[in-house]
Amino acid sequence: MAMQVNATRMELLKLKKRVNLAVRGHKLLKQKQDELLRVIQEIARKLSYMRKEIEKEFLRALKGFFLARAYQDKISFEASFLLLDTDVDLSMIRKKVMNVPLPEYKKTFKGELISYGFANTSPALDEALKNLMDVFDRLLLLAEMEKSIALLAEEMDRTRRRVNALEYILIPELKGAVRYINMKLAERERETNSRLMRIKDVIRG
Repeated sequence: MAMQVNATRMELLKLKKRVNLAVRGHKLLKQKQDELLRVIQEIARKLSYMRKEIEKEFLRALKGFFLARAYQDKISFEASFLLLDTDVDLSMIRKKVMNVPLPEYKKTFKGELISYGFANTSPALDEALKNLMDVFDRLLLLAEMEKSIALLAEEMDRTRRRVNALEYILIPELKGAVRYINMKLAERERETNSRLMRIKDVIRG
């Protein structure tokens, strides 16, 4: 839909300023879109590698528990976990990347990871618990990265819509309005010159 404008020089100056502002805004948003894409791709590459590493670490921890279970009977093995005196608190802070608030998870560990007796337990259980805690830290980082990608993707989608709105709607409309006013002003100038020529002819005649 064409913009409704007054064909005046003042309006022309205003529109030219809006065109320049829209072009600059489009350029900045396009740069932001490209940078968001770069950051997302970088995180995605790390995420892919980390998932594979976490799977390996998690399997190693599970194997440790199976090995520890082989050295104990079921009742004493399960009783070992009832004696654990640990507490894990999770908190989250926000850090801004490209003006997007991204989560950063923090873990606070309280108590002793190993609080059961050693008489009836295997060293494999100690190792398995330590490995599981290491996996937990990595899982927090994994969750942080996955949430960050989702938030950055949402921001990139919003930015892309703004870029497209400027590129395909607003800027063409503004430039069309500028061309229209230029055409109207040129037409008026020709009409004015034509009238002046006729007046001169009348005066000379």
